[in-house]
Amino acid sequence: MLHRIALLICLIQIFGLHTAAQQPMLSGVVVDDEGAALTGATVHWQHAPGQGVTTDQEGAFQLFLPADTAQRILVTSFVGYKADTLRVRFAGKLFITLHTGHTLEEVEVSADRSATYLLDSPAKVEVISSGELKRAACCDLSGCFETTASVQAMTTNVLTQAKELRTLGLSGVYNQILVNGLPLIQGLSYTYGVNAIPGTVIKNIYVAKGASSVLQGFEGISGQINVEFKEADEAERLLLNAYANSFGETQYNASYVTRGKGWSNMSAAYVVLPAQRIDRDNDDFLDLPLTRRLSFFNQWDYKQEGERGLAARIGLRYVDEQRTGGQQLYRRDKDQDSHTVYGQTVDIRQPEFYTKTSYLFNANSRVTLLASAQYHKQTSYFGATSYDAEQMMAYANVQYEHTWAAKHDLKAGASYRYLHNEENIDFNDLPLGRTYDGQYNRRDLIPGVFAEQYFDFAPFSIIAGMRLDHHQRFGLFFTPRALARYQLSEFTQIRLSAGTGFRTVNLFSENIGLLASSRDIVFQEDIKPERALNMGLNLNHTIVADPWTLTLMADFYRTQFQNQFFPDYDTEPTKAIIANFEETSVSNSAQLEAKLSWNQRVEFKVAYNYLDVYRMEGEQKQTLPFNPKHKFMTALAYETAKKHWRADANLHWYGSQRLPSTSAYPVEFQQPATSKPYSVVSAQLTKVWTRFEVYAGCENIFDFRQLRPILSWQDPFGPYFDTAFNWGPTKGREVYLGLRFILE
Repeated sequence: MLHRIALLICLIQIFGLHTAAQQPMLSGVVVDDEGAALTGATVHWQHAPGQGVTTDQEGAFQLFLPADTAQRILVTSFVGYKADTLRVRFAGKLFITLHTGHTLEEVEVSADRSATYLLDSPAKVEVISSGELKRAACCDLSGCFETTASVQAMTTNVLTQAKELRTLGLSGVYNQILVNGLPLIQGLSYTYGVNAIPGTVIKNIYVAKGASSVLQGFEGISGQINVEFKEADEAERLLLNAYANSFGETQYNASYVTRGKGWSNMSAAYVVLPAQRIDRDNDDFLDLPLTRRLSFFNQWDYKQEGERGLAARIGLRYVDEQRTGGQQLYRRDKDQDSHTVYGQTVDIRQPEFYTKTSYLFNANSRVTLLASAQYHKQTSYFGATSYDAEQMMAYANVQYEHTWAAKHDLKAGASYRYLHNEENIDFNDLPLGRTYDGQYNRRDLIPGVFAEQYFDFAPFSIIAGMRLDHHQRFGLFFTPRALARYQLSEFTQIRLSAGTGFRTVNLFSENIGLLASSRDIVFQEDIKPERALNMGLNLNHTIVADPWTLTLMADFYRTQFQNQFFPDYDTEPTKAIIANFEETSVSNSAQLEAKLSWNQRVEFKVAYNYLDVYRMEGEQKQTLPFNPKHKFMTALAYETAKKHWRADANLHWYGSQRLPSTSAYPVEFQQPATSKPYSVVSAQLTKVWTRFEVYAGCENIFDFRQLRPILSWQDPFGPYFDTAFNWGPTKGREVYLGLRFILE
């Protein structure tokens, strides 16, 4: 299969089959500040002012979309109003507001102006905008996916609330997380990294399932999530946000922008203060950790005017975080190595630097440098076990980009990845039969080269890429990927994707439950890199019947591993067996989704996910734990005509999940073989003034909780203690109130 994909990519890059273009249609509505339709407004493409149209009595218009994406600049004007200039991404429906009081700069928008939309690309990339993030509390990155069915935030340690982002039913380690296109969340920063990015600095989140671009590396087996920070020249001049919830936790955000000629700067701060000590299920353990977080962020943007010149973004970020979880009586200042009072503490200090610097030779050619460096220091206690770790990570990517024949893009370059971490584990005179204490050192030196070609033969387009990387221990890795899209009609698209990926394993940071439990770790062999092939199919269809728009989507992805690693918890109850699994291991994922919108004010979304994640042990099919085979999500959003009120609600239903076997445990510690189905309902109401927004909401309205998720909570220093059996929410109902002040 691998050589077939590589051969296909080579053939595509040599030959392009040109099919006849079908010119899609753009439609839209033009309104004033009050939301009233503007009849007789002029709408035209900037390059063809004499070929425009005027809006009808309902403010509606239709125009053919130019085949050349460079010509998709739309100008809308009306007597007594300032003209509006929009750069259109793709066919669909626009909602344009003309203003009387100020001049609008040129902005780039999606065709349907929805809070979520698909990129105009052969890859199926779902864009979650900052507008969508306001539909829930979204305090940090892990909470930004309440209204999407493609990503699930999962808790990996119930005592410290460490989280990961899953796609296709696979562990979050297979999902490459990028920050501004850079791999800043990996290694030691993987465990708590998704909690350290505040939602207020995020502009867009790009979610791609399955195989994606090779430009950012060889990982991304199940997908890729790229978090794009706000740009200083577009962000609010001043943003203040305060948040408090019913557990007593408070969060504060502030960002400030300054601008000069050709440059701009954004500074931001993020503070989290801990909740109260709460134990509702009377197991003597806190229902949520006490978290203190302080984060500073500064980003500079510079751009020379004209078609030639330098453009640069330079960012600095620092995170200082403390987490404390465990028994009610635990105090970190005196109990960190206690043998009688159990607790977990995490102290993190993490400075990082990143840059994206480009030099534009002309409108068609540029060279770009993406680089980052990060230092991570972590001091932790898991009961009496201490875990101290340090990591130094650096990354550089230089690529040349060239557009030829006006619409085909070639990108090629080289990258280098450096990762070095040192981990020290000490049982502090409480081994419990465990033998894996000591020091663990790891170093990755990975140079690579890559090339990726984008062909646009409307209605057919394709991205074909390949990269070759060399690991100093494991040798060469070849990664081919191909993504194709065919425009069946103006409103129907089909996408195909296929590609391979590989990754090296970070044992303890990616399996933090090993340190939290009383299990011994048995190393049967050295851990090899994980390898997999992913194939995907997506169908997207839009039905427009003004003022209604219905979007239907269907996905299917299959991930097949050649080598996979996960600890074996089932064979022996007091041990975790570490071995490579080179037999059949598969994830089949299907998703059906429908989104109905009315007049840009009402949006209703419903989605269903089917997951079949298993491995073959001989002739027996073994379903992997903590994966609901069936999931259901629905979300409803409403906004008043004058945009003064917003109401949002969502429901998630999870089917039963297989749990790790406890049949060999003593009877008092045995757990059911499967979890029970459950649902979580959340809602939020927002009031908007000119500069203020007040939002109030409730997560998990019906207060579903998995009671006493910790195994052997009565004896936390005993041989069967384990915190890795949580399959559902443990905090219960959460009521919150927030205030935003925005100065544009």
